[in-house]
Amino acid sequence: MLPVRMKFLQLLCMKPGKLETLFQIPFCQKQFPFMCLATSTCLHSKNKKVNSYELVDQEKYNNLVSSVISYKTSAQTPETIFEEDNFLYGPPKQHKHPVKAETKAPRNWVPLINPNKKIPLLNSDSNFPLKIPLQENNKTKIPSVTHILQQTISPQQAFYLERWKQKMILELGKDGFTEYTKNLFLQGHLFHATLESIFLSEEMVTKEQRDVTVSGYLSSVEHVLKDISEVRALESAVQHETLHYLGLVDCVAKYRGQLCVIDWKTSEKPKPSLKNTFDNPLQVAAYIGAINHDANYDFQVNCGLIVVAYKDGSPAHQHFMAPELCSEYWNKWLLRLEEYTEKNPPKLSCAEASGLSTEPESFN
Repeated sequence: MLPVRMKFLQLLCMKPGKLETLFQIPFCQKQFPFMCLATSTCLHSKNKKVNSYELVDQEKYNNLVSSVISYKTSAQTPETIFEEDNFLYGPPKQHKHPVKAETKAPRNWVPLINPNKKIPLLNSDSNFPLKIPLQENNKTKIPSVTHILQQTISPQQAFYLERWKQKMILELGKDGFTEYTKNLFLQGHLFHATLESIFLSEEMVTKEQRDVTVSGYLSSVEHVLKDISEVRALESAVQHETLHYLGLVDCVAKYRGQLCVIDWKTSEKPKPSLKNTFDNPLQVAAYIGAINHDANYDFQVNCGLIVVAYKDGSPAHQHFMAPELCSEYWNKWLLRLEEYTEKNPPKLSCAEASGLSTEPESFN
């Protein structure tokens, strides 16, 4: 290092005035000669910066630092690691699982299965399915399942339904939307009628016999029809004698050996899961309860099936509802029924209000 410095001084001596600059006053303050050759300066503020490491609690982390620098390989065990963590961060707080909100129970609870209904050992009727017509006079006095669900729809579902309606009106116009909904209704009605004819004749409709309107729907449900047997009711009216509501059941039959209320649905969009069917499970549960409390039916049902058919012929989605699931939706249906009753209390006639009998006279 010394020869390099001497060589550097020799070079400075060759140029006049350079050596004098080197040995000015700053060097009398015990500074090294090469420190004067810096080409830049650094300005420091009067306030000294606080080093973040000085704020660290050295005593607290002393054990941790010692354990790190004392061993070439870690000699810690899970127990010692937990001890250090407890020392540094405190004992771990026990995680509390979120408390599930209690399911609201209906005030007027009626069982899904009728315990008082007597089932004959042998069916007195033939294998011909029941087809009880819906009485016109009942429509004005007893609400239907469909009407109750429409009147108690959730605000969120109502919002999406209204948004879809406005979107369709914007695309098709009011008249076009009216025609569109009318065609959907006619297609559904024709699809149900075709299925009914299939079940009554127990023969599949050939592709040549199929109506063009429902041809895709029938192709969609072909694989489902193979699992259905022993049809007990078709397009038949049901009425719950205790809760006073009615409905029209699409089909009651065995699906893979289990008696079910079957609801046939048509859709332009795929519905691969049960939640995609919105209130349809409530409708099926309501029909099951009505059948079990209707004296016109000498059997009881505890399972359901929702079949969603598609116009393009793609395989229908089938959603089986086991007894436990039916009971769950039955409770939800009872809550919706209570909500409807609160909004629409039954109106008493003049005779009922005065306490007179309203039973119809018997004509012999």
